[in-house]
Amino acid sequence: MQHYSNVIRLTVIVLLLTITVKAQSATNRTRKQKIPASYGYILGPGDDVPEFSMTLTDGTRVSSKDWKGKVVMLQFTASWCGVCRREMPHIEQEIWAKHKDNPDFILIGVDRDEPVDIVKRYASAMKITYPLGLDPGADIFGLFANKDAGVTRNVIIGKDGKIAFMTRLFKMDEFNQMKDVIDSLLEK
Repeated sequence: MQHYSNVIRLTVIVLLLTITVKAQSATNRTRKQKIPASYGYILGPGDDVPEFSMTLTDGTRVSSKDWKGKVVMLQFTASWCGVCRREMPHIEQEIWAKHKDNPDFILIGVDRDEPVDIVKRYASAMKITYPLGLDPGADIFGLFANKDAGVTRNVIIGKDGKIAFMTRLFKMDEFNQMKDVIDSLLEK
């Protein structure tokens, strides 16, 4: 009987340690990320997401005020951006296809200062199915980064409405880190 009690005690300890390690791992992935100054961001991980609204290419109006409790990925893009075009198929296949049916996940490509007809052609040419929003004058972009900074950047927002992770350009290691952060935020 004593042996059985020790086995149960040991099992509980192992489970608690496993839970603690997983929680710490998720925390480490979303802990305050160091953003190089060269990225041109004016906000960073841990900052509250500013309030803004935008119109999607289908005419739907969305607002950052409505995203509390959701994990949000904003992909800043433009049709003329070659690096964006390299990254978008990865976003479509590795993030959107995986999470699009999750009610706790939102992904919006935010197109920098282009008219709706160009943005629709861009989405069609890139064969993406995630929504694209319009950013006339790059005003939304300017809430996150210097307006003269380039696109090809992603902002991941946690359920608490705070920035959790940011990328610049398309680097596979950073992209994979971003996927891990999204997964861990959705697990919470």
